[in-house]
Amino acid sequence: MIPIELNKRQNEILEIVKGNGPITGEQIAERLSLTRSTLRPDLAILTMAGFLDARPRVGYFYSGKKTSQAISDNIAQMVVKDFQSIPVVVEESMTVYDAICHMFLEDVGSLFVVDKQSLLSGVLSRKDFLRTSIGNQDLNKMPVHMIMTRMPNITYCMKEDTIIEVANKLMSRQIDSLPVVKERKDGLEVVGRITKTNITRAFLSLADDHDL
Repeated sequence: MIPIELNKRQNEILEIVKGNGPITGEQIAERLSLTRSTLRPDLAILTMAGFLDARPRVGYFYSGKKTSQAISDNIAQMVVKDFQSIPVVVEESMTVYDAICHMFLEDVGSLFVVDKQSLLSGVLSRKDFLRTSIGNQDLNKMPVHMIMTRMPNITYCMKEDTIIEVANKLMSRQIDSLPVVKERKDGLEVVGRITKTNITRAFLSLADDHDL
């Protein structure tokens, strides 16, 4: 079984619950100066891994790592390919204005940019668009390759990576999604995307399977 390594925020949550449980998710978020939605993936991981127990209208309390072997094994075996969604991809030549429209029409938090060979070359976030829109640039003429985050500064994952690995990447980098890629001789091909929502659904499916 692959051991689960907790990140700094998850350890902080455990300490808060140990000293103050039972405590609600909203109260934990308030102590960390974060939103409840930001903490949701962390709380899902800690609950599914058995560090925390949760009761409706009561809150979270520390239980210690006592989850059954079967559940722990299932967590370790959950991989990206089983939960990934369709990527939203744009070309480097697309204008910033068109990309903004595309992002909101697709209702996603980030766009993956590909070059003429359809290989991953960049990532665009809502923060990138907001930062660019504040200036005096003509968004109808500016191509997205001028404002995107470029390789090799892009965090990505493979289809066979575990959900735990990806969840920790998302939390440590403070990003909402990762491109799922396949290695080619000339670069990386985008084959999917994995988001915090995908991660949460993955752990909720595990809860349903074990009637938690």
